Amino acid sequence: MNFNKAEFKFACGTSSQLPDSTKPEIIFSGRSNVGKSSLINKLTNRKTLAKTSSKPGKTGTINFFEVDNFHLVDLPGYGYAKVSKYEKQRWSELMEGYFAQDRKFCLVVQLVDMRHKPTSDDIAMIDFLNTYGFPYIVVLTKMDKLKKSERAKNLIMIGETLKEFEGIKLFEFSAQTGEGADSIINTIKMYVENYLTEYEGE
Repeated sequence: MNFNKAEFKFACGTSSQLPDSTKPEIIFSGRSNVGKSSLINKLTNRKTLAKTSSKPGKTGTINFFEVDNFHLVDLPGYGYAKVSKYEKQRWSELMEGYFAQDRKFCLVVQLVDMRHKPTSDDIAMIDFLNTYGFPYIVVLTKMDKLKKSERAKNLIMIGETLKEFEGIKLFEFSAQTGEGADSIINTIKMYVENYLTEYEGE
């Protein structure tokens, strides 16, 4: 399972454009500008595989990347207030259409900015995943922007905010240093291997 062989495959702006689900899907979810593209690039050891932007709300498509025997799926970010009403409706249709399909959902990597308390949108997304039984982990991004003492304090604060979700798994991550990437990669590999063994007999 070689993350370095990741290739861009599809970009979908509406649910009708979604490709058939042929491999286990590792899904990246989070608010606009939380660092999804940066995480994907670090995990795959590529600088520009997933396009990064300093402008939140710019990515409006679901992007698929192929990695050996599974797909990475980059969802458009949520929670950007300046997006038009039309764009919000399109985003809602796209997200609902994606999660309503019979797909090979393997793991959702839910990103939360470690510098701040999880937003109401973050909590709503985690609640959705929890309620409908999607396997997920929470990656806390931008840890390098905090002092060590602040990291420890914020980790406790975030854990307390999300305490209603029993057994939640938190991973700290820095796109700048790569700290935490190995743990996330090993977790993804475990979920993919378990999925293939359980559902496809590999």
